Amino acid sequence: MRILIADDHGIVREGLKALLDKQSGMEVVGEAEDGQSAVAMAEQLSPDLLVMDMSMPNLNGIEATRQILEHSPGTRVIILSMHSEKDIVKEALEAGVSAYVLKSHLFDEMLRALEAVAKGERYLSPRITDVVIDGYLGESAGGASSGTPKLTGRERQIVQLVAEGKTVKEIARVLHISPKTADTNRRHVMNKLGISSVAELTKYAIREGLTSLEF
Repeated sequence: MRILIADDHGIVREGLKALLDKQSGMEVVGEAEDGQSAVAMAEQLSPDLLVMDMSMPNLNGIEATRQILEHSPGTRVIILSMHSEKDIVKEALEAGVSAYVLKSHLFDEMLRALEAVAKGERYLSPRITDVVIDGYLGESAGGASSGTPKLTGRERQIVQLVAEGKTVKEIARVLHISPKTADTNRRHVMNKLGISSVAELTKYAIREGLTSLEF
């Protein structure tokens, strides 16, 4: 199994590589430092498996997963995350991840996740399983939704870039659009969310797992 690792923390990549290289039939073929690099390297290397952190600069793991699976549907993705909130887990599953592993139990659970994914199964950290079940039961019982507007993948990426302190010109460069379009998109997203300041948008991005600002 050919594996690509994507995490913006070098020490995590090193730990994962050491763990995976010890497993029979597994080979780490590349390492990416952010979501955009992960997308590019996945297209170049066509790995069987991508082990990816959710909170990375420029492009978070969920949006990177969507882009990767659009072009390489055969690649299986294991998301690593500090977040156990229902909405974030649901977003990751809808994006197509095969496993969701909490970083607080990363090395203990990674091998179990790998074993499940190799069999074509899904794997969720035990804490996540409870969250998903509770969320499903709440929805079945007619529980109210959060009422937060649904954002597109591009809108979520704009929120992340703004929260990470990128200027309009930097956002335009990352997204390959004009500064005028980037500014228009930024204003549209903030209006859609009913948010009037970058500080509020940053809080939203952290709450939704779009960024951790730990880079």
